[in-house]
Amino acid sequence: MARRLTRALTLLPAFALAVTAASCAEEVNTGGESEAGDEVSLVNDGSLTTCTHLPYKPFQFTEGGETVGFDVELVDLVAEELEVEQEIFDTSFESIESGAALDTGQCDVAAAAMTITDVRSKVMDFSDGYYDANQALLVKQSSDIAELGDLEGKVLGVQLGTTGEEYAEQNQEEFGYEMRQFEDLALLQTAVKTDQVAAGINDNSVLYDFAKSNDDVEVTTEFETGEEYGIAVRKGNGALLSKVNEVLAAAKEDGRYDEIYEKWFGQKPESK
Repeated sequence: MARRLTRALTLLPAFALAVTAASCAEEVNTGGESEAGDEVSLVNDGSLTTCTHLPYKPFQFTEGGETVGFDVELVDLVAEELEVEQEIFDTSFESIESGAALDTGQCDVAAAAMTITDVRSKVMDFSDGYYDANQALLVKQSSDIAELGDLEGKVLGVQLGTTGEEYAEQNQEEFGYEMRQFEDLALLQTAVKTDQVAAGINDNSVLYDFAKSNDDVEVTTEFETGEEYGIAVRKGNGALLSKVNEVLAAAKEDGRYDEIYEKWFGQKPESK
């Protein structure tokens, strides 16, 4: 399945995109309301356009000039079912999690290792969960930091708009650290490696993947947040949401999901 990557020329703040969505709603073809069983309407004919935020290895990242990853291959299955190609649109995570990227017709689905939350569910509709996650702490190997309690008076790096940032905010007063925001995962990971911050918090899988190929950093602890990732569609797009859920369920039933999971995580998913 060929995939084309489109980069947003300007990464507007989420509130600006939301204003654009409101003021230009009549000019954007977002397909209107639909229900399960209706014909799926796509933003661009012949393509299933996916909004994501790169890099977020191993879920979505660029390798050899192609966008690859766990999420990418799952959405490929949906594209194949619809008999179209997947086109990936790289934009800010703020615009994705606010729902603005979907509302303005930039994409049909959002697949960005995005946790299903009550707040996000108010502005977009999520598929059934497809991946379980917790938060984790990344530090330098030479560091004496093992947990949040060791960060008093130090700086904790967070990725803007993520559940990791939310968790850090909830615990900041108790543990007395400062926070520094980073636009993407790569900047956060680099900040830990180069001692710009004392530690970084993000989803466990991406930090373990980074530590595996960078022996000067390590994951010291996980925080049981019980998160679950979902693929998002514009609010009210029942036809596409139903199709996504149908494909995910079929892939889990016939073994394709397990094959993709093992390819990117080195093991099959734990049985629930």
